[in-house]
Amino acid sequence: MNDKVVVAAFDVDGTLTTRDCVRPFLERAAGRRRLVTAVLRRPLATLAAAVRLDRDRMKEIIVGGSLRGKLVADVERKGEQFAQYVLVNWLRPDTLRRLQWHQRSGHRTVFVSASLAAYLRPMAQRLGIDDVLCTDSLRSGDRYSDRLNGPNCRAAEKRRRFDQWLEEQRWVDVEVWAYGDSAGDRELLARADHAVWVNGETISEAPEVVAG
Repeated sequence: MNDKVVVAAFDVDGTLTTRDCVRPFLERAAGRRRLVTAVLRRPLATLAAAVRLDRDRMKEIIVGGSLRGKLVADVERKGEQFAQYVLVNWLRPDTLRRLQWHQRSGHRTVFVSASLAAYLRPMAQRLGIDDVLCTDSLRSGDRYSDRLNGPNCRAAEKRRRFDQWLEEQRWVDVEVWAYGDSAGDRELLARADHAVWVNGETISEAPEVVAG
């Protein structure tokens, strides 16, 4: 009897989808004007982040400034609508087929993404994903604040969050597949048993090396 658990961790933007989803969602949830204002309202912080090439801080400024004061319920409703739009229009057919192969094989699947929880969670539910590790906005009561809820889930933070999640599952023997397309996925793919770069590549429905 093989008791090994197989886990497939998927980045989303550019890996499972054909494009970035964060900005289009913020434009729908807050409006394009609010998106621009988010950068302009904190010029010193924005300039400092730009000079340091601090993508994580820049993201907090943009996401936090866009969603600040918005009702959580309203943003989540727009997240549901956006999730459906992405599923219909922006999914990569090849990566989707690989995801479905993992699921048919009985593997656990998880999103590990710097994209936003408001639409990733409904996307995950509709795709049958087991769990979501991602970037989220901090709530203040029934509204959003202007901060992220913890670090942006990219680069080393992706690996840290994934390792923490594995520990919480208390699985004894785990085989990890990881899928990504950018520099922000390197640390996660480096810790996987099977790393699959999808940037510029069309991946097969089933891998040559069969897991499990």
